[in-house]
Amino acid sequence: MGDNDFSELLSQAEQLANDIDGVGELPRVERSLRQVLDASNDLWSKVTLHEAPDIQAHMMLASKGVDLTQLSQKLDTLSTRKTFEPLEPVPEADISSYLKNEVENVLLSLIEGTHRRSAAAADQRLWDSIRQNWSKEMRQMFNALHGSSRPLDLQGLPETSTLADIAPVHSRLDHMEMAYAKEVIDYNNRVIQGVVRPALVQKFATAAEAFNNLKVNELWEIVKYMSDIAPQFKDNPLHTRTSPITQNQLILQARKYLEERYKKYMTSVVEGNLARACRGGVPGTLSLVRSFVDLRVLGGLQGMLGLEDGQVDKKPIWPQLYYCLRCGDIDAALTCATQAGAQLADLCAILGALKSSPERALDPSMESTVRFQYKRDIRKSPDPFKRAVYCILGACDVSDEHSEVAKTADDYLWFKLCQIRDGERTDSRSGENITLQHLQTLISQDYGESHYNAVEQPHVYFQMLFLTGQYELALEFLWRIDKLKVHAVHMAIALHENHLLGIPNCPESPLLCVDPSDQTPHRRLNLARLIQYYVRRFNLTDIKEALHYYYFLRGMRLPSGENLFRSCVSNLAMESRDFGTILGRLESDGCRTPGIIDIFNGVQAEPSEIIEMVASNLEKKGLFEDALEVYDLAGNHEKVMSLMSGLLSQVVHLTSQPGSLRFRLAPKSADVSRRIDGNKFRCSDETYRTFKTLRHLLEFFDKYHSGEYVKALELIVESGLIPTKTEEVENRVNNFRKLGDDICHNFPQILLATMTILHTLYNRARGNANVSLSSSRLDNSMADKPLASYREQARAITSFAGTMPYRLPGDTNAKLVQMEILMH
Repeated sequence: MGDNDFSELLSQAEQLANDIDGVGELPRVERSLRQVLDASNDLWSKVTLHEAPDIQAHMMLASKGVDLTQLSQKLDTLSTRKTFEPLEPVPEADISSYLKNEVENVLLSLIEGTHRRSAAAADQRLWDSIRQNWSKEMRQMFNALHGSSRPLDLQGLPETSTLADIAPVHSRLDHMEMAYAKEVIDYNNRVIQGVVRPALVQKFATAAEAFNNLKVNELWEIVKYMSDIAPQFKDNPLHTRTSPITQNQLILQARKYLEERYKKYMTSVVEGNLARACRGGVPGTLSLVRSFVDLRVLGGLQGMLGLEDGQVDKKPIWPQLYYCLRCGDIDAALTCATQAGAQLADLCAILGALKSSPERALDPSMESTVRFQYKRDIRKSPDPFKRAVYCILGACDVSDEHSEVAKTADDYLWFKLCQIRDGERTDSRSGENITLQHLQTLISQDYGESHYNAVEQPHVYFQMLFLTGQYELALEFLWRIDKLKVHAVHMAIALHENHLLGIPNCPESPLLCVDPSDQTPHRRLNLARLIQYYVRRFNLTDIKEALHYYYFLRGMRLPSGENLFRSCVSNLAMESRDFGTILGRLESDGCRTPGIIDIFNGVQAEPSEIIEMVASNLEKKGLFEDALEVYDLAGNHEKVMSLMSGLLSQVVHLTSQPGSLRFRLAPKSADVSRRIDGNKFRCSDETYRTFKTLRHLLEFFDKYHSGEYVKALELIVESGLIPTKTEEVENRVNNFRKLGDDICHNFPQILLATMTILHTLYNRARGNANVSLSSSRLDNSMADKPLASYREQARAITSFAGTMPYRLPGDTNAKLVQMEILMH
């Protein structure tokens, strides 16, 4: 540089300094560099005294023009003390002050009322939450204690199911459970087909015979006898069972069982002692009785002591009569009494009347005669068999247990059943009448399990309960015996199918519960809970069998109105996650192959409704991928595309990693798109457009992440989401307002990806601008594209980002503007 140039530059600098002094716009710095450095260090030391969050807060608010220091000072000066202080009284003549006070009073009352209501609402929500948590804990305790013999009230709260761990794939059914399950499946298949239903009690009893367990066979024999009564009404089995007609049937069936059982016992005793029994004569009950009397009465310690009225066929008369009645053979008793001659003429008339009665009961006048004779003469008789016969025929002395004759629980129960008469006991000391209700209370409550040593002899206590018509108590007791659980469940199912089992109105009640409307001491057995307890052990390994057991619950409803069978299927499907086996599978053509639920196709088990319920429950639990699959099975295209859009919108901009949500959704969305294209689909246009747009964006981001920028740019231009020219900005903004949230919240990533593509293609094109076309590595379309078009698209994008009705993150706008500037 020459001297003249330097002189000219110096004069221009002096002129500029003079101009600044004249204008006075810029302050003159009168500090040296050392002073500036000291001041900077001093300022830095003050700033670093604050915490990092304070510094960030200062910087953020300062960028918006807010001075945090001044704001803090203003906040410190605020005080609620004066706001809520009592107002100073003012004279009524001071209208302005009076009105001001009134306004402030109104405001204070509003604030105080709102505060009170808010506090009350908070307290109420707190206590509601505590009650709900306690109810859940209480239900769990009820479930854990379901084996307790203590009856629970019907007002039990709903149970929350606990999902079990997934079991091995092999069956967990043992040979008895499998045998019963086969009968259940066969029975349900007949019900579904609409053919005549087989006797389920008989089917289960036949299956149980293969177990080679005499005690179990006896239990089923009792159930067969006690269920062989006239058809019952479906509405309330307990009310029907307490009617006089049904009670008489139950008593007769119980007596019949005990009589035939005792006859078998007598036969076994006689056949085991043929040499001593001296059995002969005409085969029949009377011959059997006389042989038994030889062994048990004459051959026992009792001998002939106290026996009255002589003998017939060299055997005492009254033991023969008693054992004939004990076997239920009135004809044999009448024959024996006739052979005794005139001394038993009155008894012959009584037995004749008893024989002619279809209910095996004397008419009231004859029964009164028997009671009169008993009180006058028979009560003082030393012959225990004679007293027993009269007490059986006339229901005399019901408080006497006749321990000399009735030596077993069977004998005692049969004796009491013979003495039951209609009507309530009016005087417990008179001993004239005993009802079935009184006998039930005596066995289940007064005596109870301890009296019958129920733990060691469960079959005895079960028999006492069941033969007195207390089915629910008997089955609940049997359920608590581990080795008898399987039989208890199937007995309950069989009785329920015969409309003989009392069940609660709410399937979420405890296992054994009390209904205030029922007669004491009846209970209700929750069959729904019983089946769910039983099935819980194998429902994940033997799904078909589990569903067949759930099918018995198809007529029950939860308090919400939901069908219990459908609810159980839904819970099992969600627990096992084996949707294909239970609900069916979707073929490539969109048709559903049948699943297990299609076996139960009917009014209360419509497969499509069950699939919809499963999908809805999965969606409520937040299992959207599973819900998507099940909705697809149900053909609910609206839900399929809606859920697919919701899931895709979360991950559409991400890189597809193996195992990720995006990786799983890509083929599923492609399959859905393939099936609905060109076919009829049942969904709204908006849902369909959103799904197709997200599918388009999925492909766009795939190309973007793989570096195929030209193809990615073509895809985003085809979508019509963003403008390619500034003239299109307004139109794209209007279109943006019509888009759903699933697409809108992905726009920051869409704009950044598109601008990155444009910036990269621009740099490549500019770098190759001076390279010959023959040596260019770019496509012809890229090489021919002018640089101005990239800048035009970038300008349109930044303009669109600034005008679209959506708040973009702060760094998004900065990055867009920065990349656009770099393209100039």
